[in-house]
Amino acid sequence: MPPPTAGLTRRPDYLRQVRRRYELLVLRFIESTFRFQADVWWAEVKKPIRFPALFCGTFNHSPPTIVIRLAVAFVILGNASAQIAPFSPDRPWHGIQEQQIEDDSKHFPQPRFRIEPDRTYSLAELIDLAEAHNPETRIAWEGARVQLAALGIARSELYPTLAAIALSQTNRAEALFGDRFVRQSVQTSQGVLELNYTIFDFGARAGRIEAAKAQLLAANFAFNDTHRKLIYQVEQAYYTLLNASGQEQAARADLTNAQTAQQAAEDQLKNGLATLPDVLEARSATAQAEYDLEAVLGSQEIARGGLATALGTSATVAIRAQPLDEIPTPDSIDDTVDQAIDRALEHRPDLMQQVAEIRSANARIKEARAAYYPTMTVNATPAAQSLNGVQQTFPWAHTRDLTGGLTLNLSWTVFDGGARENRVAQAEANSRAAKAQVDAIRDQISNEIWTAYSNLKTTLRQRQSAISLLEAATQSYAATLESYKSGVRNFLDVTSAQRTLSQARSADVLARTQVLTAVANLAFQAGDAIQSDTRKRRP
Repeated sequence: MPPPTAGLTRRPDYLRQVRRRYELLVLRFIESTFRFQADVWWAEVKKPIRFPALFCGTFNHSPPTIVIRLAVAFVILGNASAQIAPFSPDRPWHGIQEQQIEDDSKHFPQPRFRIEPDRTYSLAELIDLAEAHNPETRIAWEGARVQLAALGIARSELYPTLAAIALSQTNRAEALFGDRFVRQSVQTSQGVLELNYTIFDFGARAGRIEAAKAQLLAANFAFNDTHRKLIYQVEQAYYTLLNASGQEQAARADLTNAQTAQQAAEDQLKNGLATLPDVLEARSATAQAEYDLEAVLGSQEIARGGLATALGTSATVAIRAQPLDEIPTPDSIDDTVDQAIDRALEHRPDLMQQVAEIRSANARIKEARAAYYPTMTVNATPAAQSLNGVQQTFPWAHTRDLTGGLTLNLSWTVFDGGARENRVAQAEANSRAAKAQVDAIRDQISNEIWTAYSNLKTTLRQRQSAISLLEAATQSYAATLESYKSGVRNFLDVTSAQRTLSQARSADVLARTQVLTAVANLAFQAGDAIQSDTRKRRP
């Protein structure tokens, strides 16, 4: 048995081992959490440790180093928690910044506006809501405001700049005075006004201002084009919802017809005038009608969410639209294709935006050519100065006065290795490219109008065919069902007529919504939707 004092000589070593063990645990926690390799920093900590008996008597040891090492551990912890790239390509990235960004996103809730659930909205009302609340219009609006600020920055070059500066400093040095050095101290305090103004630059500033004006015009036309696209987006979503609602009505009518035919088959079977396969066929047709109805209901929910998204609100918001039967469907085209093309070339905002880009390019040419001429600037720096100084063996001296300077600077680049010539050539090439882009957009607009006009004519003809098809299919189904009840026709004829009637109903609804969509598309391509007279008479 060891003597009672045997552990006293080993306790300092034991405490050092305990400290190292805790430091090792902290290090492993850091490495396992942040995957930060710190073996170089803590190599000595990872040496093998042997533990003696615990807590025997008192102890005395050197000042601990655990504070310093824990400080290093926290430095490692801070570096490990900094923003870094993913560790490997085979797993998603997660970090502290992820939670921070997720928390920040909660401070930007989606803007909501009230949609009355019991109110039936017209297309014009929905378009007004979209223009007021869809974020795309705000994005384009802020873009125009950015260009307005850029124009203000360009115009500010026409005015002088004035800066106020306050200085205070103290200098101490050894000055040579005769055959010895004398220590002197000088304290300077002054307030300075610095005025800079460009007197003339032969059109460089004017060119930048004209380019900024053109960019503002382009941003305004881009803003109008955003409204044009948004109006068409709402119209598409609206007519998609109307088509889905109409298809629901048609599907419910098909289900009613299938149930009627099934009941007729059941009655005929009871009377011994039909067979079991006829009844099974009728039940199958009813189940198919129910299946089709559920599919249409799902499409209607999706279309309702698309319309809500176009308005700038959550897709879960329920919006009631006018029934398709209450919306008049045009049966002819009022304008010719040439009239539509002329209107588009006159009003399309994307074309006007490109014309504004030509103005901007021409202004850049003016700015580039101004570099061939000199620039004169003036600089004035009036200052109020106060000096306090002292030299060794002499009393303090003080003076106060108004100082400053006036400088006229004439700068003329004589040679620059062809930089000005190339800048002018670059600006002229950009101008020619902008003009060619206008021609390309005009050709594209003409083709879009022609395509939209042809599609509208096609949908109008299809609409007339759909009306005839629905009328004939309705009469055929009624006559076939009545003949079946009289025992003249078989049930296969009934199911065939029922299927034709279902297709005719769906085609009639689709043809009506296609006409409305084609009319909206023609107005979209012609730029009619954003004109003030068109907006006043919008349905």
